[in-house]
Amino acid sequence: MTNKELLKIAVNAREKAYAPYSDFFVGAALLCDDGSVYGGCNIENASYTPTCCAERVALFKAVSEGKRGFKKIAIVGGKQGDIAEYCYPCGVCRQVLSEFCPDTFEIITGTQNDAISVTLGELLPSAFKINQREE
Repeated sequence: MTNKELLKIAVNAREKAYAPYSDFFVGAALLCDDGSVYGGCNIENASYTPTCCAERVALFKAVSEGKRGFKKIAIVGGKQGDIAEYCYPCGVCRQVLSEFCPDTFEIITGTQNDAISVTLGELLPSAFKINQREE
């Protein structure tokens, strides 16, 4: 699956976001090693801390279905339906991704005009891991 195709799935997932407090709608699409894709959207809550980001929703859906191998994730987001800037995972999502993904795991983020790719290791160097995974 191409990055462009994965970003399109993330854009579609974003349409389901529940973000009445921040008005910042995020969608994610997680590609598993077996080719399956899990979408996620951010889901906010009035007390904020129970809010769950799109990346974690997608990952938790996949893990709850028994998936453990992941290739890459695409993320899009922005205010009021606009996808004008890159949307990177927050610190919590980076740490959660590092539980299941190697430092070489690809993170794609895009705007309506282009996309870029970085690795999880670039975004979260020296991640806390009880069991260091081989790359």
